[in-house]
Amino acid sequence: MGTLYQEHLDPSIHDLKVTLQDSTLIFPSQETEKKSIFLSNIDQVLNFNVQTIHFFPANPDFAQEVVTSRLKTALEKVLVPYDFMAGRLKMNPQSGRLEVECNAAGAGFVVASTQFSLDEIGDLVYPNPAFRELIVQSMDNLEADNQPLCIFQVTSFKCGGFAMGISTNHVLFDGISFKIFLENLASQSFDDKPLVVIPFHDRQLLAARSPPLVTFPHPELLKLELPIGEDSIPPVFDCKQEDLDFKIFKINSDNISYLKEKAKKDGPNENTKITSFNVVTGLIWRCKALSSCNNSQRLSTVLYAVDIRSRLKPPLPFSYCGNAVLSAYASSICSKIEDEPFSKIVDMVSEGAARMTDEYARSAIDWGEIYKGFPNGEFLISSWWKLGFSEVEYPWGKPRYSCPVVYHRKDIILLFPDINNGSNNNNGNGVNVLVALPAKEMEKFQSLFHNFLASN
Repeated sequence: MGTLYQEHLDPSIHDLKVTLQDSTLIFPSQETEKKSIFLSNIDQVLNFNVQTIHFFPANPDFAQEVVTSRLKTALEKVLVPYDFMAGRLKMNPQSGRLEVECNAAGAGFVVASTQFSLDEIGDLVYPNPAFRELIVQSMDNLEADNQPLCIFQVTSFKCGGFAMGISTNHVLFDGISFKIFLENLASQSFDDKPLVVIPFHDRQLLAARSPPLVTFPHPELLKLELPIGEDSIPPVFDCKQEDLDFKIFKINSDNISYLKEKAKKDGPNENTKITSFNVVTGLIWRCKALSSCNNSQRLSTVLYAVDIRSRLKPPLPFSYCGNAVLSAYASSICSKIEDEPFSKIVDMVSEGAARMTDEYARSAIDWGEIYKGFPNGEFLISSWWKLGFSEVEYPWGKPRYSCPVVYHRKDIILLFPDINNGSNNNNGNGVNVLVALPAKEMEKFQSLFHNFLASN
């Protein structure tokens, strides 16, 4: 019934031998208004950089120099409607909150090359640590408080292909708004094309109520005695990277169909949504909880992001530019996770998302106004599966693959799409699950994963 899991060897290339050829700041192509942008309580706790890489094969109609020039011009154009990307992060001393100062200070643009071809660097799904060379995370000639919120790096391969590496501060975008940004960037790479979507910038729509009103318990959130906006990561785990094994588990479309049928057969709640994400999350939660469970009465909590745009009343515009996701959760003791039918696990995952109503979301935002905390759970499932970055059409074609730069952490399990090679099979509907665990836990996770999918 297909490959149950993939175990990759370390990539053969650990150094891409990238040479930086040019590093500069670029600015909006037109004058923009100087202003400060309010950041919601969701934005405030996301003051860290996210790096994504977009790999493109060679296109004989577009030389690498032409691609670089077009991307630079396109970025200058989109920095007009996305003026905050050329701004700087600052602390408002009166409110004690982070804001984006739209001052046209510029975004970073780096041109680089490598002596390797795209095919030589190996499986693009495997998160090779060497891929970090494809993204500059800071501009060396600028002070820490003047660093760009967005840096682009275009790296040419000897085959004619290239990688577009983008580092953005997470306060700027969530996955959905970043996908819209990519579509707009691509549109401006063409001659005389308008923006695909006009970004909506009013983040006050996600401001806390006055006074804030917390109407639900929020076990998915952890109170921290930190100033809001401070660049800190919650100390949920202290497991060192070198203590972790890393594996990629492949779930193909047949596996997903099997999981859906199993969830239906076991008698789910009538309101349960048996989606691909819910059944995959249910499987991962079961394997993760039981792989580290020495106490059958231990409470296990899985967190996963829910887009709240359509859940609010009135709904946010789809083009809302900012972070409009909150952490949903499912919790249960390990003995129930082990003994209950799979449908009950999927029930709990589905219920976690259904819990995210307008009032619950507003309560969570108001909770952040009072307590200034972080999401809190055993682990987070971070899904890049359905974001569709590889579906964005540029003049030189779509990316062969798009992915974030991965830093192995026990408390984060990543879902990546598979590479779609243009075939007509359903493999493009599968998902790759990236897991980092201590060796003994990984051995048990792998056994649980394999046995569950092999039980049909």
